[in-house]
Amino acid sequence: MSAGLVGCTSGDAPEEDPKDVVIPEGELADQSGTLTPSNPTTLTTWITTASQAPAPDNKITKLLEENLGVTLKYEIVTPDAVDQKIGVMLAGGEYPDLIGTTDLKMRLLEGGALLRLDDMLESGDYPNLATHVEDDIKKMSYSGEEVDPGLYIFPNYNRFYGEVTGGTYYGPAFWIQKRVLEDAGWPDLSNMTLERYFELIANYKAKNPQTDGAPTVGFEVLASTGREWGMTNPPALLAGSPNNGGVIVDENDKAEIYADKDIAKDFYKVLNEQYDAGLVDRESFTLTFDQYTAKLATGAVLGMHDQGWNFQTATDSLRSAGKDEYTYVPLMPVYDGAEPWYADRPVMNTNQGFGISVSSKQPEKAMKFLDLMLSEPWQKVLSWGVEGEDYQVGEDGMFTRTEEQRANARDLTWRASNRLEALLDVLPKHNGQFSDGNAYSPDDQPAEFFATLTEYDRNVMEQYGKKTWLEFMNPQPENPKYYPAWNITLSDEANEVNQQLTDANVQNLPKIIAGAPADFEASWKAYVDAIKKIDVKVYEDAINAGIQDRLENW
Repeated sequence: MSAGLVGCTSGDAPEEDPKDVVIPEGELADQSGTLTPSNPTTLTTWITTASQAPAPDNKITKLLEENLGVTLKYEIVTPDAVDQKIGVMLAGGEYPDLIGTTDLKMRLLEGGALLRLDDMLESGDYPNLATHVEDDIKKMSYSGEEVDPGLYIFPNYNRFYGEVTGGTYYGPAFWIQKRVLEDAGWPDLSNMTLERYFELIANYKAKNPQTDGAPTVGFEVLASTGREWGMTNPPALLAGSPNNGGVIVDENDKAEIYADKDIAKDFYKVLNEQYDAGLVDRESFTLTFDQYTAKLATGAVLGMHDQGWNFQTATDSLRSAGKDEYTYVPLMPVYDGAEPWYADRPVMNTNQGFGISVSSKQPEKAMKFLDLMLSEPWQKVLSWGVEGEDYQVGEDGMFTRTEEQRANARDLTWRASNRLEALLDVLPKHNGQFSDGNAYSPDDQPAEFFATLTEYDRNVMEQYGKKTWLEFMNPQPENPKYYPAWNITLSDEANEVNQQLTDANVQNLPKIIAGAPADFEASWKAYVDAIKKIDVKVYEDAINAGIQDRLENW
């Protein structure tokens, strides 16, 4: 231990008399002396998360106490219980020091529970947080009218450092079962078209009409309430546009709906032909989301358009049953002349993460804690664990794990004693890479991710010269400054128009897809006529105003 006299600053002013502060040796200690075992600090912490609470013997809890003198008192609230809890907190007006929120309605922020942090950031006492927000502070800041504009929350995900890395791909794709590719002799997946995609499925289904005693399904259309985008988004992706929801934004940053355009007509004509050929599931338009997921989990569905996160429960179910050949590879069909832009840089959670409460008696200490947790040494502890115990550093400087260490990381009981998952879920992160080139997490480290795969999946990767599922996708360019258009806040009038468009989709597209090919043109005309009756310009104008506001202010 090394002792030193540390003067009081705005970031560490203790209520007691100044005294000698002992700063532990090592890179996990707080060199400012604000948080130190010689002057212990208890921080009350409220977190909305589905992640588990730490066990009493948690080793990272001990590291916090030994290096920083910090004890965290948790109140962990699951997402399904959060509405009532937020109401109670706002009514009482007393809050924990740290508030980790995932509330998209921003009720704690707009209800006045959170402290505006801009002045503290400008003090220079919190360098990690200042670096974290400097390029995106306008995007991260609140700009509404309920409280003063400014920064209240440090986002928990998708502020990237270095290159975007990742093992699993969670975004949109036309997915295809691995057994289909295996049967086709591991075909080239570049320059994919809709025709080739459906040809692969048709050939396999013809040879394998049954899957484990059930009829094999060629292609599933996701059309359940609230997830209609599974049916409506493909035309934009096929045309080479990233996922901007119901609009395509051109090179002049002008947004326009595409539902009634030829790129949509061409896609639904192909679906109509495939439905007529028996490839599209006859039950597609009557399935609830749970039934859709359950059908994928049987392994009988050869392909679908969806976002990877949306059917993760089905993937997990198939993996746990040892049916890796029934899980999926993401493909990126595009129209002639288009370049695929399916994979984007995941969007920053600007209204989810940690803030400091207005009732905290120690806001500087709470802020310093968040700042230290964002330092590289603590980020590595929180994400990878303790060097030598949970991972090794090779001669090339890259982190790896043994099979035992990987097995530990899959064990919920072990993780409760060796990870702070609930805290980390809502803390700001070094998504991407650390300065030494290692990925933020083991699952994002290509060689490490590859090593965690089953023998079957490693073979799939080797057939295509890949280490991760993300590598099957397009390289992710920087997102456009305004991106994405789908989360622009709309007026009530624009929201009403958007709902009318959704209703037109749900009422017409199933008829178009499932109708006789001879009726396609008439059905398509009826759909376009229905859209003409909607005041689409109100919606487009609102999206374009939002894009311009972001271009000017982000």
